Amino acid sequence: MAGVLHNVNQRTQMVGQNRLEMLLFRLSGKQVYGINVFKVKEVLPCPRLTSMPKSKAVVRGVSHIRGGTTPILDLGMAIGGAPLDKIDEAFVIVTEYNGRTQGFLVNSVDRIVNMNWEDILPPPKGSGHAHYLTAVTRLDEKLVEIIDVEKILAEVSPVNEDIGEGIITDEARQAAVNLKVLICDDSRIARKQIERCVQQIGIETVTLEDGKQAWDHLQEMLQDGRNPLDEYALLISDIEMPEMDGYTLTTRIREHDTLKTMHIILHTSLSGVFNQNMVKKVGANDFQAKFHPDELAQKVIDQIISRGGTVPALEE
Repeated sequence: MAGVLHNVNQRTQMVGQNRLEMLLFRLSGKQVYGINVFKVKEVLPCPRLTSMPKSKAVVRGVSHIRGGTTPILDLGMAIGGAPLDKIDEAFVIVTEYNGRTQGFLVNSVDRIVNMNWEDILPPPKGSGHAHYLTAVTRLDEKLVEIIDVEKILAEVSPVNEDIGEGIITDEARQAAVNLKVLICDDSRIARKQIERCVQQIGIETVTLEDGKQAWDHLQEMLQDGRNPLDEYALLISDIEMPEMDGYTLTTRIREHDTLKTMHIILHTSLSGVFNQNMVKKVGANDFQAKFHPDELAQKVIDQIISRGGTVPALEE
């Protein structure tokens, strides 16, 4: 355990080629769960918690950690299980998602493993939309479940998904006519948020669940004699995705003679430890931390107006 606690911060600096490092942990039972180390700020024994009046039951309290007040969520309760009963023996995984810091209460923390995104698979077909998984994998003959933290946070503390007044101009609406945007994200909640944001501008969307699906989709278009650059104004892609991550997807697009000029925005919840140099290295045009609808909408609008050149004003 001491090794895990000591190495978490150092390991968050790792950026691989379609690889990730995962922190393994357990809740109330034997099931093993995983979280990308990039999301983890630190792991510590559960500190003293102060209850918050009128907060949701899943928020077991707040704690003062490194000079800040951090909400502590019972991860077992958040996914529909029983609350952890021995808090004094539990651990807190302090994470940063979408620019917010929160702690997840877990029963035990196991170890960090290095894996290839190709070995991380989408949830089984037929599991529906009620589950809290973005992916699964097998390790030591055991199933490891990767939780959709963005879904949990959207339920506990919903964000405003509306674009602010004045951002979508007449020029933007006219530039959006007949354009499409390709969206790629393994989180169903994140896909819906991005889709709604882009559609408010007036742009059609095509949504896919991971980088491999997006790459295969682009290749199928080319095989059918269709140039994706003629149909898509840009690609908005998550970074962490099963089978093929956003870095690898971007690299493959940049290496392709026909696709290499596609405009790519990497849209990520890796805000706290996000490596901007890596985004530049793989050749993405821009990145955007999740989820800020005004900022994302402005980046999309800037691209479609730039792509279309000077757009005449709408007739009154």
